[in-house]
Amino acid sequence: MRKSHMIVRASLTILMWLLPLTLLGQGKGEHSGLGYLFFAPGAISCDRAGTLHIGGGGEAFFYKGLGFGAEVGYLAPWKTLGDGIGVLSLDGVYQFKPAKKTVPFVLGGYSLAFRSSTANAINFGAGVNYWFHDKVGLRLEFRDHVPIYESNCHFLGFRIGLSFR
Repeated sequence: MRKSHMIVRASLTILMWLLPLTLLGQGKGEHSGLGYLFFAPGAISCDRAGTLHIGGGGEAFFYKGLGFGAEVGYLAPWKTLGDGIGVLSLDGVYQFKPAKKTVPFVLGGYSLAFRSSTANAINFGAGVNYWFHDKVGLRLEFRDHVPIYESNCHFLGFRIGLSFR
């Protein structure tokens, strides 16, 4: 089996185990996790190419807004969408004391880019979930992926998506 297929399977397995955690502990108005899907127009800073990043993931919270998340997505240049890469991210996340509807958050961690080979990166970001319903919300986020081998190159994206719990 090709290495990239193994990575995709591992990514999907992680998400499959993480997303059900978003349903735990929902008594008394508390939510211990969430899932999300996103669409992100962006750019690569080192060659100024426009990008498209789509994907989904989940976050589980375990202590006063502190938690972890995992996501998998596809990142490609706008001009050649077939030339994209898979991206798996594992992050620490902190959501600030939630208001009823607006919950800001910050996150950061490790990313693995994969296609025919792999590359390591770090990522960090910040955003807000706006809950227009108890179980469905709008997710707005800025995310930066920085390959470890090329730290002057940033994969920037403004994410627009749906959150659910």
